[in-house]
Amino acid sequence: MEAGPRDREREARDAVQSASRLSPDGPDEQDLIPDEVEVELRPQRRLRIWQLAPIVGLAAVGSLMFAFPLAFGTGDGGAVVAMLGLLISCCAAGWGLMAARRVGHTWPGLPPLGSGERPDWRVIALYVGVGAALVALAVWRVARLR
Repeated sequence: MEAGPRDREREARDAVQSASRLSPDGPDEQDLIPDEVEVELRPQRRLRIWQLAPIVGLAAVGSLMFAFPLAFGTGDGGAVVAMLGLLISCCAAGWGLMAARRVGHTWPGLPPLGSGERPDWRVIALYVGVGAALVALAVWRVARLR
């Protein structure tokens, strides 16, 4: 059965009305649900206690080994123990940095990994300068023990 002329007119009117309701860039504000909230399904990545405990323990032992011989100047072995403590402290710091990087943390002032942004050379120079100064002070202090 073929549609008559009256049905064609009704279809044309419906098509015109539905076309006027559509917008070229998406749904209207009326069509959106105001209670709709985006929720991140993945859990937040953060350091766990089993990751932090060995790092903090190594850092504490290393800093004590570094600090006591320097503070009290105990005999000939003081410089060796202090350098060993400095080495253990630096290992703990590196371990902590790798764990933090693995969960997505970055150094202050540096862009996150994969963002495509370039780090500012002044921030990198500041980090290198502070690190070099700390190493120089530590080596200078251990050298003064002899």
